[in-house]
Amino acid sequence: MYTMEEFDNQKTKVLKYILYKKRSEQEVRTKFEKVIDEDMLDDIIEYLKEAGYINDKEYIEKAVNNFMNLKNLSMKELQYKLMAKGLDRDDIEDYFYENREMLQDYEIKSAKNMLIKKESDMEASELIQYLLKKGYKLENIKKALEEES
Repeated sequence: MYTMEEFDNQKTKVLKYILYKKRSEQEVRTKFEKVIDEDMLDDIIEYLKEAGYINDKEYIEKAVNNFMNLKNLSMKELQYKLMAKGLDRDDIEDYFYENREMLQDYEIKSAKNMLIKKESDMEASELIQYLLKKGYKLENIKKALEEES
């Protein structure tokens, strides 16, 4: 067991880590698992979830928006990046299902950007293969090519 003072001290450390930059529950666990007793860490995480400081569903939405603003990625790449953060697969799939139209538009726009960026270096067939390897859906690549020409 631990004292309230110990709990508050450790909670403050975790809170500073989260407030500096939004983190997923898994990121918090990984960062503090060797420093904070497991039971105390579970309690701190539970407390911070109830207080709204840790919310993986919100985290998914914010992370996707950040990726969409900064990078050209396929929907598959977005999913892998989220899973790498230790986010729940079902939460990710729910988000992608609920936002499929927006994500599809993003993937087409992203594919178009990649086509423009790479068209001087590659043949059309090479470009399509390149995008397929990056996880773009063929139908979205075709739409991007149509809009491009």
